[in-house]
Amino acid sequence: MMDEFDFMLSEDQIDLRNVVRDWSQNKVMPACQKAEIDGNVPDELVREAFDMGLHLVTIPEEYGGLGMSNLTHAILREEVGRADGGFASRVFGFGWEPFEMTGTEEQKHMVADALIPGGIIGYALTEETGSDAVNMKTTAKKVGNQYVINGTKTFISNADSAEFFVLFAFTDKEKGPKGMTAFLLPKDAPGLTRGLPENKMGNRCVHVCSLFLDDVVLDEKYRLGEEGQGYSLSMNILHRSRPCAAAVAVGIAEQALQEAIKYAKERVVFGRPIWQHEGIGFLLADMDMRVQQARQLVWAACKSLDAGIVNKKLSSEAKCAASDAAMFCAENAVQVMGGSGYMREYPVEKLMRDAKIYQIFEGTNQIQRLIVSGQLCR
Repeated sequence: MMDEFDFMLSEDQIDLRNVVRDWSQNKVMPACQKAEIDGNVPDELVREAFDMGLHLVTIPEEYGGLGMSNLTHAILREEVGRADGGFASRVFGFGWEPFEMTGTEEQKHMVADALIPGGIIGYALTEETGSDAVNMKTTAKKVGNQYVINGTKTFISNADSAEFFVLFAFTDKEKGPKGMTAFLLPKDAPGLTRGLPENKMGNRCVHVCSLFLDDVVLDEKYRLGEEGQGYSLSMNILHRSRPCAAAVAVGIAEQALQEAIKYAKERVVFGRPIWQHEGIGFLLADMDMRVQQARQLVWAACKSLDAGIVNKKLSSEAKCAASDAAMFCAENAVQVMGGSGYMREYPVEKLMRDAKIYQIFEGTNQIQRLIVSGQLCR
């Protein structure tokens, strides 16, 4: 399977992509099209993904992972995202970024030991305040060498299956952003309760739940970094994680385009395949340009990270462009297919539902535009 931009990739990246593509298209996609109706997660395929090592791509080799580059991670994540965006989130979970940045050796080994057998990490930042993280309510009170944590987190992906959570709470609310601290929260911490999965519009093959913390006691060895570093850590984590999350949106856009092309070649009206009518042909061309632009932005942001450069403008541009491309392509794939596209018999209806969340989570696209404009005019 050759793609037009394979000249930009190594042979190993191409081979890995082709293996994951074949598995995703032939096994993951049909299974998730059925499972998502009831909001289920195809656990058998999750285990297959773990057997392939997909949950280990970002963990360094010295801790038992595969130590792959951000670019390789994005390439593989795009392929799984083509098959199902929610399933991609279930398999890859959250990355190694928090531990690379601030983790102690004890914390790194603790997390790696949980992840290697098939665990994943949840990212517990969001509350009812949404993008306004500085006004979150969760608190962590220092008592001796321990912290007592109380609060509620909402819309936490993989909350029902994560082994650990990267949790954010205020150790000193009066200090604002400088009073926020990060913690490594084990799934079985006494006082931690997980809510039922939310009934979502799309991305239904990953569960999103609330976390309820009622006098959860954590030893200070579970603190990530120093007190007061939580807010800056949370933002720096997102700057690093957005490009690979955006790769899933590129996958959704690509799949929507391919479904539209297939239909446009088969559907005949007024004596010609509909792609030969400019109203459709030009739309397909616009969809392809959106996909290619988004993919190249994602790859550029990933290569920047691989070079040790955290370019938050590029990261936000990649996330924003990719998620907008996913929504544009999915919506217009439905349009190309007309009434058929609106029916669940065809996959583009699902792709349109799945695409929307990528304009919302990991920071809304409005937030991404604020970041980009701020970087341009600083």
